[in-house]
Amino acid sequence: MKTPLTLEDIFNRLLDRFGPLHWWPAETPFEVCVGAILTQNTAWINVEKAICTLKQSGIMSPEALQEIAPEHLARLIRPAGYFNVKSRRLKDFTTWLILNHGGSLERMFAGCWRELRVELLRVRGVGPETADSILLYAGNQPSFVVDAYTRRLFMRLGLLPATADYDYTRELFMNNLPQDVPLFNEFHAQIVEQCKRFCRTRPLCSGCPLDDSCPSRLA
Repeated sequence: MKTPLTLEDIFNRLLDRFGPLHWWPAETPFEVCVGAILTQNTAWINVEKAICTLKQSGIMSPEALQEIAPEHLARLIRPAGYFNVKSRRLKDFTTWLILNHGGSLERMFAGCWRELRVELLRVRGVGPETADSILLYAGNQPSFVVDAYTRRLFMRLGLLPATADYDYTRELFMNNLPQDVPLFNEFHAQIVEQCKRFCRTRPLCSGCPLDDSCPSRLA
């Protein structure tokens, strides 16, 4: 019979295998916000290309993104995919940031992060994963980020039901881990790495650091 692991056990095993992953790669908190919007429905390598173009064009600020024409912005972020939609989403976010917080992330993060999360979710194009990414990685707030990798891994480990949605999955971590920003940051990165290497759509169980405790292990 497989031995069930705690969340701390899972984190420690993954960290031992992969080492610290230093995620999220960005030079500024605002760049994190932009990346969190651009990474929707695309691979990070494509986001990096779009962000590089924005920085080279001098567009990596709320004011510059608000002023640029939507069609011009769409061309700059084309590598990230869904560029017309994401152009509008970037402009919606920066317009909201300027109108409600004077364009200042410091001011935006100054209040209660739970109230800010509710506020962010009202911005068109900002869903739970994007909001939590902004809070955790740009604002250093203890809001755990969930993605498709998280649900896949923890369903296979038997810690989530097949019907688990975003909020249900997030609560597993929020309710059972210390509210620690570095832990949340690193744990999410470790989950992504685990699913890229082993817990794929068709899993590669041989050599998996969680193999001996996975009830869904393939023979």
